[in-house]
This record gives sequence, C-alpha cells and structure tokens, in this order.
Amino acid sequence: MIGAIIGDIVGSRFEFHNYRSKDFDLFGKGCFATDDSIMTLAVAKAIMEAMNGEQPSIGNYGEVFYNRLSSLTVKFMQEIGRKYPNCGYGGRFYPWVFSSDPKPYRSYGNGAAMRVSSAGFAAKSESMAKRLAETVTAVTHNHPEGIKGAEATAIAIFMARNGASMDEIRECINRDYYVLDFKIDDIRAAYRFNETCQQTVPQAITCFLESTSFEDAIRTAISLGGDSDTIGAITGGIAEAYYGVPDAIREKALSYLDDELLAIYREWTDIKSGSMN
Repeated sequence: MIGAIIGDIVGSRFEFHNYRSKDFDLFGKGCFATDDSIMTLAVAKAIMEAMNGEQPSIGNYGEVFYNRLSSLTVKFMQEIGRKYPNCGYGGRFYPWVFSSDPKPYRSYGNGAAMRVSSAGFAAKSESMAKRLAETVTAVTHNHPEGIKGAEATAIAIFMARNGASMDEIRECINRDYYVLDFKIDDIRAAYRFNETCQQTVPQAITCFLESTSFEDAIRTAISLGGDSDTIGAITGGIAEAYYGVPDAIREKALSYLDDELLAIYREWTDIKSGSMN
C-alpha cells in the first residue's frame, strides 16, 4: 500500500505540469498526499475492520463479509474523506463524500484503481482479490469499466506479491483485462491527461512491466505524463508488491502523512504479516 502512496505523492506536483523525463527529484516543492493516498488508506481501513475476527473458508469469505465490507468502505471513505475537503477530489466524487445518502454513480474513472491496492495485498487467492476489489469499488465506481480497472490492478498486485514473473502478469492482464500492445517510449509524446480507467490502468501497469526497480517504476510512471499522481499510485502499488520499497523512500513519503493517516498506515503494517497472510 505504501507504494501507491509514494506514487501519489511523487506525482502530485506533476499532475497539471507534466514532466516527460525520468530525471527529477522524487520529492520536491509542491508534493503532497492527494485524495489518492487518503482514499487508499480509507479503503485499507475498511478492509482491516471487515477482516477483524473473520476466518475465511478455503481462502474466501461469505456474502455477509462482503456486505459488511461494502458498508465499511462507505463509512471510512466518508469519515476520513470529509476531513480533507481540499485534497483533490473529482467533481462527482466530492458530493458523494459529503452526501447523507451516498449511492454509486456508474463511474469508470481511474479513482477506482488508484485506491484499491490494499485489496491485492490482503487477498488470499485470485478470486478473493477480484471480489475485494469489486466490493470496495462498486460503492462509487459501479460501471463495468471501473470494476475492470480496479480488478486488473488488484490482480497484478496479488500476482506480484506471490512470485509471478512480469511475463506471467502481462499474460494475465492481456488475456483478462487489457491488451498491452505498446511501449511507454512510443506513447509518451502523444499521451495526454485522461481520468478514465481505460486510458490509465493499462498504461500504469505497463510502466511497472517496463521497470527495473521500484524507483524506476515510479520514475517511468511520472515520465509518461497525464494524470501523474494516479498513474504513479497504480504503478507504485504493483511495484511495491514485486520489488518491495527502499527504506529511505518509504520514510520520506510517510513524512507527508499527518498523524491520523499515519496511524492507519501503522495499523496496516502491524497486521499485514499476521492475519492478512
């Protein structure tokens, strides 16, 4: 999950001022934790609360669990989200956060994929990764393309953390989600800001697949341009699962979180090696 937060923070200052090169300081003036980090942590909090005391059968939970997770996702996305009204919410998501009767709104925006990394890390099977991703996404982004973007991201993370090769991850995404028939160098010059899953998730996954290290994955994602913080968040989550995260980069990113957000992250790390594995 910290990988997504790092990608978000690094990309935050480039979202509307794209920098199409890999040669830049990772953390610089103007960096901050955007809605991508805040919602990533809110979803992680919901998953932790839903899993508390639950024992899955053969790597999966029942309908009662997923119904509870759906309710908890709404609860924490609203409770936490309302404390950060100026963090960069989209035009349709902002009213949802502050609504007294929040309903999904058929979105296929890339917010579906930027906040879902904890599903890939918490899952005990591929089917569970898909179901977790669908559940935490459908409370807002219930369009099939929104669910698809979230699932693809969670599956890539699940596979990466369980030892799959890049070729195996690419084959899965090509078969089940998106055709990755391009290279980042070939699309960079023409790529433009786009907030849809269809034009963000395949590119972010490819940034990871072309990388040589966690840091290189983040740099590649930012160099593509477009919706830099979100592309960075999606790429960063997968890269963390595959490479791990250098301590210095992790600690620098955590310095951008306030006490409340940091407490959620610490709770996540405290239990990640226990009940979630």
